[in-house]
Amino acid sequence: MKFTDPYIRNLKPKDKMYQVRESDGYGVRVLPSGLRIFIFVYTIAGKRRQMNLGDYPDVTLAKARERLIDVRQALKDGKDPQEIGFEWHKNPEREKREAVKAEEEDRCNPTVKKLAEDYMNRHAKVNKRESSWKEDERLLNVNVLPFWGDRKAKDIRRRDVKLLLETYQDRPALCNNVLKVTRKMFNFAVDDEIIDMTPFANIKAPVQITSRERTLSEDEIKALWTSELPKASMSAETKRILKLILVTGQRPGEVAGIHAKEVDGLWWTIPAERAKNKTTHRVYLTKTALELLGESEGYFFPSPKNGQTEKDGVTIINTHIDDNAVAYAIRRNLKDYKPRRAIKGESISMVKVAEDKKMEMEHFTPHDLRRTAATMLAQLSFSDETIDAVLGHKKTGVVKIYNRHKYDLEKQKALEAWERKLNSIITVKESNVISIDSRKQKAA
Repeated sequence: MKFTDPYIRNLKPKDKMYQVRESDGYGVRVLPSGLRIFIFVYTIAGKRRQMNLGDYPDVTLAKARERLIDVRQALKDGKDPQEIGFEWHKNPEREKREAVKAEEEDRCNPTVKKLAEDYMNRHAKVNKRESSWKEDERLLNVNVLPFWGDRKAKDIRRRDVKLLLETYQDRPALCNNVLKVTRKMFNFAVDDEIIDMTPFANIKAPVQITSRERTLSEDEIKALWTSELPKASMSAETKRILKLILVTGQRPGEVAGIHAKEVDGLWWTIPAERAKNKTTHRVYLTKTALELLGESEGYFFPSPKNGQTEKDGVTIINTHIDDNAVAYAIRRNLKDYKPRRAIKGESISMVKVAEDKKMEMEHFTPHDLRRTAATMLAQLSFSDETIDAVLGHKKTGVVKIYNRHKYDLEKQKALEAWERKLNSIITVKESNVISIDSRKQKAA
């Protein structure tokens, strides 16, 4: 039977929806309301599907046949007609309803990716300082979402957690950090009644972190400053950051993010929102520190990958070098450093460095330079209270109550003494001994 306009107009509604077919899946659905809809029923990948071609009489019989030709051609080409995106197939109201439905589904039964977004926006960014939540975001994006991102949060089991952690067991610090951030995220999901229970209950990291005590010897400090860093394949800004960590004894992230507005004369004030212990901290800047900083109206160590804005003819850098990038620069420049093994489905790419550019030193981290500065201050006989004040430690007792400017004099004396010691270490002294051969040549 071939459809005609009189035939379709005369189709009467019934108590229940019914369909009439012309041929090969093409037909008309009649609703109890009297609405007539052109349809095409087909099978693809073993699944039966139904596609609306339009409502009659808004869509004429001739227009419906044109659309039928298009969808049959798509099917012939091995494509699902509903996935093609025909303009006439779009239904704003239906799409709006589906979007609302999908949003509700995401809220009530989110993927791990959606849960991570909620955790970052509604917890981490609200309750943590910027450097801390950015590290959470990096760990989730790099070390968690590639494995779990598309899975429903409620479907993650203890076994999944153990398998994830085992992939990083050859890097204890990373393994523990991944455990911490994912556990916090799932606890957040339980508190927010997104899931009923966390798969992290009683989960322990497969490896434990051993306390790191690496400090650089005087010979290593000299080598790093005078020969190893100069030849290393890293930016001048990164080299200055590493030296400034050693000179000031401050945390790598705080040094990398130093901004011109934080520096006033000989003092650098690290604001509470940037300090690890959320306490404003003042750092005395020696002559060496000031030379390493140089001049800037914004970040002293701008990121080469960030965006820039123009204001009153001045280029403003929007972000600074990340402390993780500084640590990475060290790793790839160490002669004997071996990257961790790749895990299934992952490729590890570390920018190659020519062998003659690599530093011939035992592995060290940016934080080891801070620890070295503290150790040197102790060797110079400065008290624990003064060293803690220099480092910005938050402690109980007398140091707990010092105000912003208390200990300024002690800090200045300590850092100036360390500068003198550092200069004596890195200065190449010419020998005063004259060889016998030289004396003979002069006598002749």
